[in-house]
Amino acid sequence: MLAIFQKAFAHPPEELNSPASHFSGKTPKLPGETLSDFLSRHQDSAFSMNFAGSAVLAYARQETSLRQRLFCGLDGIYCMFLGRLNNLCNLNRQYGLSGKNSDEAMFVIEAYRTLRDRGPYPADQVLRGLDGSFAFVVYDSQNSSVFSALSSDGGESLYWGISGDGSVVMSDDLQIIKQGCAKSFAPFPTGCMFHSETGLKSFEHPTNNMKAMPRIDSEGVLCGANFKVDACSKVNGIPRRGSEANWALANSR
Repeated sequence: MLAIFQKAFAHPPEELNSPASHFSGKTPKLPGETLSDFLSRHQDSAFSMNFAGSAVLAYARQETSLRQRLFCGLDGIYCMFLGRLNNLCNLNRQYGLSGKNSDEAMFVIEAYRTLRDRGPYPADQVLRGLDGSFAFVVYDSQNSSVFSALSSDGGESLYWGISGDGSVVMSDDLQIIKQGCAKSFAPFPTGCMFHSETGLKSFEHPTNNMKAMPRIDSEGVLCGANFKVDACSKVNGIPRRGSEANWALANSR
């Protein structure tokens, strides 16, 4: 999967952008070039969607049943999902999806929409309730919001980086990220979530801040940053529940 979002609304961490990308002899590519690379690698199984230049989503249908890949769109919300949820049936009942043909991607959309519209639970609480290995990227075209997360067990991989025009690029394909982002990329941290309004947070340790650690590649060059939970630094206050804590509505206020 591949997702590219304009920096104007995605707001990726500044530490992800390495100055070495512009002095290493291999500069980051523009989003259109990275999209072309992805589609070329999956000529017979991929498609893409462009949202007026604000975002691009590209998905390649799974070629093996060993690793589940899903794509779903509903009411302007789109989800690309990797992995499996062991408690999907219970989650579907909890979110009122019982009796419907609902897979993991559809569930994530429904959970996101519940958080966006009603905010009954903190997002970290919802993610901690997911049992399984997963990586997903959600794009809400109604308010140009991005929401992504990676499970803490390391069963799935997700990478992110900065393209030549400053857009944030997300993919499970490391080669696509390396080619498109040069030195400005890193693994997405496990047990974490990213929202375009609230930034990067740990859903396993929601009361702690995140800390950027300089990442040095095999050539000894600064290459983006690894993000870790800062055990010594707490967030300012505990987020409230309800509509006042509804991060997904921040753009529409």
